[in-house]
Amino acid sequence: MSGVNQIRYLTHRQIDKEKWDKRISDSSNGLIYAYSFYLDYMAKNWDALILNDYESVMPLPWNKKYGIYYLYQPFLTAQLGVFGNNLSLALLDLFLRQIPSHFKYWDFYLNHQNVFPVNGFDLYQRSNYVLALDNSYEALYNNYRENIKRNIRKCIQLDCTVERGFDAEKVISLAIQQMKIRDKETDDNINRFRKLYNSLSEKKMAATYGVFSGKKELLASAIFFYSHNRAYYILVGNHPNGKTIGASHTLIDAFIKDHAEKKILLDFEGSDIRNLAFFYSSFGSVEEKYAAIRLNKLPFYLKWLKK
Repeated sequence: MSGVNQIRYLTHRQIDKEKWDKRISDSSNGLIYAYSFYLDYMAKNWDALILNDYESVMPLPWNKKYGIYYLYQPFLTAQLGVFGNNLSLALLDLFLRQIPSHFKYWDFYLNHQNVFPVNGFDLYQRSNYVLALDNSYEALYNNYRENIKRNIRKCIQLDCTVERGFDAEKVISLAIQQMKIRDKETDDNINRFRKLYNSLSEKKMAATYGVFSGKKELLASAIFFYSHNRAYYILVGNHPNGKTIGASHTLIDAFIKDHAEKKILLDFEGSDIRNLAFFYSSFGSVEEKYAAIRLNKLPFYLKWLKK
């Protein structure tokens, strides 16, 4: 970084997307969610804070409700925050204090290199699980908990098979069925994701995996995205019939087997939910903390709105 640090607030149309994406590509904490094309698809609106000539950047996804501007975390966008190199507490503090005052409510996630205690801001930690795949499949498999191995054997004995590269709509359809809330906003989010998937698929940055029964019923499915030597377990669609026969276990095992001995980190995208955290850790993955923040600057008579 240069001696004098200047952080500018830029609206979406003012952002140089080429410089932005180069910064995300070259950052030590770069993630797919921060690319301009990802945000263009998944965020309703987004502006940004830029340090000097794109030395570090922070996307600001926002929306407006009842005339109030607020910062939020877009659908299927696990981590954002400050991206760059040589990140520090001082730099994160600088960025947070430059967020424009017209954003009266904040509720968003930062990333695994933004975990600092910043005075004056209520940052808290969330859990992610990641698994390095740069080992032999045999070594990776030996790190599974016994219940994972047992479920994989059960699934294979029932003549289930793993397929790759099938229509993503099958995954999306199952995922929608799993969602507890289905409303207009959910449909909008799914449509945004559908367009994002199509774009990434053309760039060879997306893949589908599925476990099918002997009768060709899709029991477990997932869409994976790729960037920054990470494979993101981004969208999961599971059928109730696959829950007790190890279909999800077999799907993840197949992905691990396909990518073993490669310099790839399998990113499970969570979770703070105890049962899911245990499931992901059962494959030998390790916890990776990331930061999040909530801040309510609404007038006292509007604080009940939250966002």
